[in-house]
Amino acid sequence: MDQHPPTTEQAPPGRIDFLDFAAARGGQLHRTAYLLTGGDSHLAEDLVQEALSRVYVRWKRVSRLENPAGYTQTVLVNTFLSMRRLRSSSERVTIEFPEVAVNDQDPTLRLTLLQALRDLPAQDRAVLVLRFWEDRSVEETAAALHLSSTAVRSRSHRALHRMRALLGTGFTERTSQPR
Repeated sequence: MDQHPPTTEQAPPGRIDFLDFAAARGGQLHRTAYLLTGGDSHLAEDLVQEALSRVYVRWKRVSRLENPAGYTQTVLVNTFLSMRRLRSSSERVTIEFPEVAVNDQDPTLRLTLLQALRDLPAQDRAVLVLRFWEDRSVEETAAALHLSSTAVRSRSHRALHRMRALLGTGFTERTSQPR
């Protein structure tokens, strides 16, 4: 059996664990980031990359946590909120979406919902994505966003009300009818 000395191309064990983790969680992180960014796939990729780089720096500690995936989701949301505060006001999300294979029964419904989500303030968008897309509890959402449970409930209520106002009454009637 031919044994080679370790090369610089071989990653240390901690890095391999992180790479496996990032590969396993990357898709979920990107879907969440896509919703947070209002459908901007490129910005979502940047957001995931930034969040994973922040987690990598602390991977030794993060890997020992009970829920490293939950911690990473929290880092993703906090990174999104920070990027929104720091981002230049001249940047605008494009209305064009990349061509991707989607198995939606009603693509116009998806685009309409993404547009309404995009029109919400960043904090409200984060609350709705965590509560309803990620299916987190009020308490989990509050912990991730460093808010009280009451603030999450209040923001959820107001954000859903804004979404309904943005979508209009015809939209809610159309989606509530069985197909």
